[in-house]
Amino acid sequence: MAASSQITNMEVKTSEDHLKVHKMKKKVLRKQIRAQHTLMRHEGIECISHATQSLVIANAGLGNGMSRHQLLRIVEEYGLVETLLMPPNKPYSFVKYGTKEEAKKAFDALNGKEVTLEDFGQNIVLYINFVEKVFWQNAVPTRLPPGLMVIEKIISPEEERRMLESIDWIGDEDTQNAQKTLKHRRVKHFGYEFCYDNNNVDKDKPLPGGLPEICDLFLEKCLKQGYIKHKPDQLTVNQYEPGQGIPPHIDTHSAFEDEIISLSLGAEIVMDFKHPDGHTVAIMLPRCSLLVMAGESRYLWTHGITPRKYDVIQASELGQKVGTITADVGDLTLNRRETRTSFTFRKVRRSPCNCIYPSVCDSQKGQQRQVQPSFPHNEMEASKLEQEYVHNVYEEIATHFSSTRHSPWPRIVEFLRSLPKGSIVADIGCGNGKYLGINEDLYMVGCDRSKNLVDICGEKNFQAFVCDALSVPIRSGSCDACISIAVIHHFSTAERRLATIRELARLLRPGGTALIYVWAMEQEYKNQKSKYLKEKNGSKDTEEEINTGTAQRPLSDQMPDSSSQNLACSDGLLTDSKDEGCDAKPVADSRLPVHTNRTSFHSQDLLVPWHLKGGTKKKGESVGTVLFPAGSKESQELSPVFHRYYHVFREGELEAACRSLDCVKVQKSYYDQGNWCVVLEKL
Repeated sequence: MAASSQITNMEVKTSEDHLKVHKMKKKVLRKQIRAQHTLMRHEGIECISHATQSLVIANAGLGNGMSRHQLLRIVEEYGLVETLLMPPNKPYSFVKYGTKEEAKKAFDALNGKEVTLEDFGQNIVLYINFVEKVFWQNAVPTRLPPGLMVIEKIISPEEERRMLESIDWIGDEDTQNAQKTLKHRRVKHFGYEFCYDNNNVDKDKPLPGGLPEICDLFLEKCLKQGYIKHKPDQLTVNQYEPGQGIPPHIDTHSAFEDEIISLSLGAEIVMDFKHPDGHTVAIMLPRCSLLVMAGESRYLWTHGITPRKYDVIQASELGQKVGTITADVGDLTLNRRETRTSFTFRKVRRSPCNCIYPSVCDSQKGQQRQVQPSFPHNEMEASKLEQEYVHNVYEEIATHFSSTRHSPWPRIVEFLRSLPKGSIVADIGCGNGKYLGINEDLYMVGCDRSKNLVDICGEKNFQAFVCDALSVPIRSGSCDACISIAVIHHFSTAERRLATIRELARLLRPGGTALIYVWAMEQEYKNQKSKYLKEKNGSKDTEEEINTGTAQRPLSDQMPDSSSQNLACSDGLLTDSKDEGCDAKPVADSRLPVHTNRTSFHSQDLLVPWHLKGGTKKKGESVGTVLFPAGSKESQELSPVFHRYYHVFREGELEAACRSLDCVKVQKSYYDQGNWCVVLEKL
């Protein structure tokens, strides 16, 4: 009887164990499926059910604290690892094994496995899925901001030790320098105290003692090597513990002269630089290196240190080599931060700053109200206007402009896909090349007046070159088709616009076709008010929708918003607006009006603002800063604003210009989302 009872208890326990295992498997499967959906929805990574050589491992990424060496050790237990890719700031990684069998073995063993992150002591659960292939765009080397240099091993370890020991953080604050403990770091000032309430120095109140004597030899070396033109008279010493940082900022223009140099002691760090157009560059500053900021990198780019305990760095260099941190997913890992001390030397400015960046210069604040240009009356004036208000602007905003150009317009795609296989097609004014890869059966080449936009095309492996749409270096009659999307409206006289259309026609073979898009004056057409006008208040939802930009609703291809929110603006293709009474031709000597974004056009010739994005400021967290708080009054005043010239076309105007050429005929003309469009055929 007792034996029977014991067997029954064992059976119950076995049944409970089976139930627990079953529940655990169901939980793992549920989480695995959720990971599949998340990867597809947010990253576009499609998981598959059958076994392949490649796996995606959720919860094992640089973004959630998994280092490269730990993950490699885990996955190598199950076979030969051909590739391990760890995208920056993502919570997943890719691994490719030598065989499907090895991948299947890893899949079975690791799915639902709990591991402890070595560097954090935190437990995570891995969820594994098969993927067909491991795709990732090759990393493109990033250039340093103009005017920035990093000099390695500028001082010896012994000099570093003496300089660190010269700073007494423990002793009481004395009269020789001003010491503060800020939220994100400890700070000492020498020569002049930097005041965080107004982000400036009191030039009439130097601190007793000047700069520490131990810095004299180092500064003489910097002067002799030409890293600085003036001997600094102000020093800020910052000490950063792991997890501390400094918000993005620009050292106040009116406070300090051009060159600013900063010495990294005690540990390496990754510093982030950001252009007003949103372009960012992460730069490794090795221990005992000198950062030199001059010109554009000093006056226009923000620099800061993200508060975190680990930096994402190149695994092959382990933080020891200067340079930009590229998104090379096959060579990234985590690097634990250590205590770093920086010596930042500056020369106090004695006169107002007159730099060439008035939009971010506190000395020139309110003085940069530029006289609006006049309508051009001859070829020279037209060329000068376009150089300043089209060509120069696109060079400045190229990176930000390109980031808003991702959603092809359906009718343009339809035109390209309707062309015969093997057609030679030229995209005149190709921008970032978003139409160059639409139809792989075509031989497409692009050109643009902006070198920076053409460089972006090159980074995407598209064929493109720099030229003017008035003179394209392609043989006459050599193209089966051409497209000119949102280009011709940037030419400032009727003669130049017609010459651009004639140049398109020259490139075509007889029977070849060209598609032209220009902004429309009429942004309310057939009693249909445009989304562009309806969304003038720019709600948060609107901004997200426009930045998403689907092909069915090509709202990403709109003018930039006049607010600092910067609604996206793809190829400059507009979506609808209505003329409410204006003359077709400008009055003699009239100034070009500046358009208020998301309103109807009141002139055919005008300047359209482009606002570059900025950051945010928290009081007391930045040293020597001029920041751009989004949406604030200061943002309106300090955020760089560029003005682009446009001639918006009335109904029938583009078609009439095309019909004036005897070498082409108009196949069709139509209105598409606030743009007038024509398809030409070469006779």
